[in-house]
Amino acid sequence: MVDYQVKVETVTVAGVGYLIRSLLDLQQYDDPDGLAELAGISSASWSLFGHIWPSARVLALSMQTIDLQGKRVLEIGAGLALASLVVHRREGDVTVSDWHPLCESFLIKNLTLNQLGALKYQIGNWAVPNTSLGKFELIIGSDILYERQQADQLAGFIHSHAAQAVQVIIVDPDRGNRVKFCQRMSELGFEYTGWRAEKLTEAGEPFKGSFLNFTRNVRQVLV
Repeated sequence: MVDYQVKVETVTVAGVGYLIRSLLDLQQYDDPDGLAELAGISSASWSLFGHIWPSARVLALSMQTIDLQGKRVLEIGAGLALASLVVHRREGDVTVSDWHPLCESFLIKNLTLNQLGALKYQIGNWAVPNTSLGKFELIIGSDILYERQQADQLAGFIHSHAAQAVQVIIVDPDRGNRVKFCQRMSELGFEYTGWRAEKLTEAGEPFKGSFLNFTRNVRQVLV
């Protein structure tokens, strides 16, 4: 018996409705076995994984048209993994990663709700190496630069799991850690381009943010 409340909502991506099980509200905390605390997740941030944020909608929409041919895809800091569900529906080879202990169970429920087959899931703690994760030709994420130390950690994690020819797409709602992250990615050999996202999400929500696009050893491919 869990001590948190959930809801099921329909999230539309490119006109396709996805049934998403999420937390009923963000004022919840339930960590009876101390798994979140062990992973370094505070009570204040515990619930953040369980909500569809505007950046996640923007990233998911971009995955509807991006070229997936021959690419292993990794979503980092996936939360409810909306973008991964879109890639999966398009029969892309995608792996979901996050460090929250409940992300995998929510992913399984949402796959079932949408009559989709199983997806690969891996723990993705950026501060801890995961040698079983492997390398990827496309790495994606949304709203993942919200703490100062994460710029270095995230860049290092991406570098560790990037194939020689790789594209990295991050949707960022103009958080202050973007400049440091881009500098670190440049130091690691990635070329950067960025562009503004649309001012409204597909759901009509106001959105202020950008696509951060990094490539290495490939021609830049815009979303």
